[in-house]
Amino acid sequence: MKIAFLGPQASFTQLATSQIFPNEELLPQSNILDCFKAVQNNLVEKAVVPLENSIEGTVSMTLDYLYDFDGIFVETEVVMPISHQLMIHPDNTEIEKIYSHPQALAQCYHFLDKEYKDVIKQEFGSTAAAAKRVAENPEKKYAAIANSYAAKLYGLKIIHQNIQDIEQNHTKFIVISKKGERLNLPQNKITEKTSLIITLPEDHAGGLHQVLSVFAWRKMNLTKIESRTLKTGLGNYFFFINVANEWHPVLSNNALEELKSLGTEVKFLGHYNEYLLEI
Repeated sequence: MKIAFLGPQASFTQLATSQIFPNEELLPQSNILDCFKAVQNNLVEKAVVPLENSIEGTVSMTLDYLYDFDGIFVETEVVMPISHQLMIHPDNTEIEKIYSHPQALAQCYHFLDKEYKDVIKQEFGSTAAAAKRVAENPEKKYAAIANSYAAKLYGLKIIHQNIQDIEQNHTKFIVISKKGERLNLPQNKITEKTSLIITLPEDHAGGLHQVLSVFAWRKMNLTKIESRTLKTGLGNYFFFINVANEWHPVLSNNALEELKSLGTEVKFLGHYNEYLLEI
């Protein structure tokens, strides 16, 4: 089975993907959009993409593509601890520029401000690509923020470990597919959840309250509700909602029917398990 993931090699997404699918063929993609396209065009059966970081919040592109792509579902969600290391080429001792993904730079902001305030910080496509850039330019005074596997893969020297500003730094990844099967993993199960995308029929007073009331009187616990612009004009949004625990075949399905009766568009992304991975 072929599994796409947000690459390149040694990215955090690959570390997560290799734990979820240890025996499958893993195919790196250059961006999140390519992961969705690979699933849509049947180039792979599934893909793994980041959804949310505990420091920097939701990965907006992932939410947008969950809305844009029809017929793609979430099979499972995994949570993985994120640890950042500062690395250089072993032939270098000085640093004039630090490369990394913008989220990694943001997650290490206070460390960098204290230890490397005057050093240029350069955003890069991924942490792993930043490590590769340093490895391919040994004559330049470059450094990268990436994970330990990237340092090992590209032969770099770690000079500072665990430089993220908040110790409890975790990222959520989701497995997407066209089948929408519920994926069961051997890792530690955290909970069950259901994901929905809801679009209101029009912008009117109390519209969102009506939607939330559908869940409230049924005592269905919403663990996440986030708005994203529809890109059709100011004030037009869709809502990404997570419903906690089991999906009751009668009560929950009746909630969907009531939402539709309000003129709301509802996209069911799937009911799935959430697991905790190792770093």
